[in-house]
Amino acid sequence: MPPRLADRLSAGRRRRFIGRDAELKLFEDALTSEEPPFYMLFVYGPGGVGKSSLLGQFVRLCAEHRINAYAIDARNIEALPDAFLAALALTMGLSPGASPIEAMLTGGGRHVILIDTYELLAPLDGWLRDVFLPELPDGTLIVTAGRHPPAHPWRADPGWQPLVKTLALRNLSPDEGRTYLLQRNIPDNELQAVLDFTHSYPLALSLVADLYDQRPSFHFHPKAAPDIVKVLIEQLLQRVPGQTHRWALEACALLRVTTESLLSEMLQVSDASELFDWLRSLSFMDTRPGGLFPHDLARDALIADLKWRNPDWYAELHRRARTYYIRHIEHGHGVEQQLALFDLVFLHRENPVVRPVFEWQASGQVLPGVMQSADVPALLEMVRRHEGVASAHLAEHWLARQPEGAIVFRDNESAPAGFTLFLNVSEVGAEEVQLDPALRAAHSFLARTASLRLGERVSYFRYWMAGDAYQAVSPVQSLIFINMVRHYLATPGLAYTLIPCADPEFWTPVFTYADLVRLPEADFTLDGRQYGVFGHDWRATPPPQWLELLGEREIAMTPPLAQPPKPQERLLVLSEEGFADAVGNALRGLARPGGLRDTPLLRSRLVVQQAGAGSSEDERIATLRKLLLDAADALNTSPKDVKFYRAVYHTYIQPAPTQELAAELLDVPFSSYRRHLKSGIEQITEILWRREVGG
Repeated sequence: MPPRLADRLSAGRRRRFIGRDAELKLFEDALTSEEPPFYMLFVYGPGGVGKSSLLGQFVRLCAEHRINAYAIDARNIEALPDAFLAALALTMGLSPGASPIEAMLTGGGRHVILIDTYELLAPLDGWLRDVFLPELPDGTLIVTAGRHPPAHPWRADPGWQPLVKTLALRNLSPDEGRTYLLQRNIPDNELQAVLDFTHSYPLALSLVADLYDQRPSFHFHPKAAPDIVKVLIEQLLQRVPGQTHRWALEACALLRVTTESLLSEMLQVSDASELFDWLRSLSFMDTRPGGLFPHDLARDALIADLKWRNPDWYAELHRRARTYYIRHIEHGHGVEQQLALFDLVFLHRENPVVRPVFEWQASGQVLPGVMQSADVPALLEMVRRHEGVASAHLAEHWLARQPEGAIVFRDNESAPAGFTLFLNVSEVGAEEVQLDPALRAAHSFLARTASLRLGERVSYFRYWMAGDAYQAVSPVQSLIFINMVRHYLATPGLAYTLIPCADPEFWTPVFTYADLVRLPEADFTLDGRQYGVFGHDWRATPPPQWLELLGEREIAMTPPLAQPPKPQERLLVLSEEGFADAVGNALRGLARPGGLRDTPLLRSRLVVQQAGAGSSEDERIATLRKLLLDAADALNTSPKDVKFYRAVYHTYIQPAPTQELAAELLDVPFSSYRRHLKSGIEQITEILWRREVGG
């Protein structure tokens, strides 16, 4: 026979079909076996994963082996027994009204029935299982492709159990995705960007390749291709019941995992059970003990579309999630707190600065715990292998000196896979400081630029490493960073943190993004290796402001239409002496117009936290005035301090023309007045200082 157009179409489809070798072999073995290992094959997976294409290849294999194959797409028929039988008869080439079962019984040979979009035939599932399929000739293979795994009765029925095979269809492998793109002539320099976005998801690969066909000069980026995202969303979501369901999807896409209570908070509804159940029913949703989450491509497509379509709503969802996680970090403990930290970091997963240096699947592979004495030899061997003998000797000293500062990360066999050591520098004596070039340089730097105040501490992350990857990107490194953040948030009186890096250039972009400043003056050399040091002054940018800063940086970097936030104002960190001088000057300016306008206290944590980070100068002046007056009033509540209050009152609050007249009003000698005034100023300063350093 002369070649047909169908042959040309089939050849083209076969050339474009990539991967699925295991699935094809499974089907072909069943097709050619005298006794097939299964009679019912359920292929399932999310929309666009390639189920229909795979069924097309199954049909091709049937043709190659001269086996009758009858393909039905459930989108073209009603979910009724008569409609199904009529569609099958038409596919078999039978006359109207003929029985497909009788035709197969009398026609002989092997038969294969393939049903695509099987989820649309859910009302017929019981009829097919109990009525239609048992009447087919022995040896008939049935293949269904749908979004859901087989219903429970297929697995519970002892008759069907040995005859059923399920096949979960997932993305192509990265190599298969790359092969497909090369076959479609995607430029080499574009491949990685496409693979990163599509995760080798077949529909997405095909759509992106089609776009290159239509626009040869196109440069791919998800933000620049809203038409692709729109198609992906349509294919993945089909029909969303309502706007609230759409918001639920968008919130779920933003979060690492979604629980019903978190969904309620994100959407600000009292009961999210119906929405949560709907999310769980979607074919591209996966579940885990901690909640549910969408397939990677669905997540990426939803977020990319949301950022392009409604960046303000994206920013609002981001802020709601951040508020929820911070609350659980502040009030949680142990695993709960760590998961909340991990969830908070996950909000930054698509950030071009953060993404390359964080292993998002670290949770569950290694777990942190306290150091045991039996761990020490393994930890010292890690240090010796990666940093040298001298560093290992210092590690032995510090692990013995401050064992409570060590966190060990263990693999699934409880063996140390890495560790970190947080040294409390404030508890290290002057002689000990000289033993370690790292602490020696840090002590010199802090003495010059960031001297500590009473009750403050410095944490030096003296050692941090994975046993295999050292300080490179790894699951252990990611959990080390998570525990660093936990330390920032949970350590009372934390004034400064320092982090040494063997490769400071590599870590500079992400550390700068995280507001960690490069400190060359704190660098040191050990065992012939130069270490670069980064630091953060938590008095200038306390943890709540720091988390807000990172959240707003993330929002500003990702939605293309969102306005970047105003630069964060760094708080002014005064020494105790400088703070006392500032309070004295502020009291002297209290009764003068504009007398508080130039005081450095307007940038202190005391005032900024009370007035709010975005407050105006006038609002801060009003806040400072109230703080001063409240502190003075506190003296008036104690009988022994009333004389101090009266001296301050007649000097600064309702001042007499001169101090001599103030002494006369108080009816005390001038020397006593001066002594009372000095004591009043000191006590007001002490009250405000405790609030400044204690929050």
